[in-house]
Amino acid sequence: MFNDYRLKCSIGKRGIGQKRKEGDYITPKGLFKIKYILYRKDRIKNLKSAIKKLVISKKMAWCDDPKSKHYNKIVKLPTKFGFERLFRKDNIYDIILVLNYNMNPIKKNKGSAIFIHVAKKKYNATKGCVAIKKIELFKILNDIKKNTKVKII
Repeated sequence: MFNDYRLKCSIGKRGIGQKRKEGDYITPKGLFKIKYILYRKDRIKNLKSAIKKLVISKKMAWCDDPKSKHYNKIVKLPTKFGFERLFRKDNIYDIILVLNYNMNPIKKNKGSAIFIHVAKKKYNATKGCVAIKKIELFKILNDIKKNTKVKII
């Protein structure tokens, strides 16, 4: 639900709960800030939002390897550590709202990259993110502010 607006979404394969570790497929329960927005400039034109925006480049990834000092952060490819590529052929990462899960401080292996991103057509389960239709993401972008909180329950 956003304000009083309800929308269909996908969540982690193992549901919503206390995230125990990296790769557990759980969407973490809690109240989160939106740190910034990542987006594909080649696919999204004139993105407007009060939130800081970063353009996704072909060499951008998110480090999900607890052995790296860049764990739970954007990294530049190539890297010798585990990562999730942000520049993808499918459209699920065309727009990403990056939530501040496990960011201050970052705890190794507690889980990384909790995003709100574009859902697949059949709303397939995620690895722990929240996924909604692209049109719904656009509607939300108009209303979110720097102090907007996302409550996952």
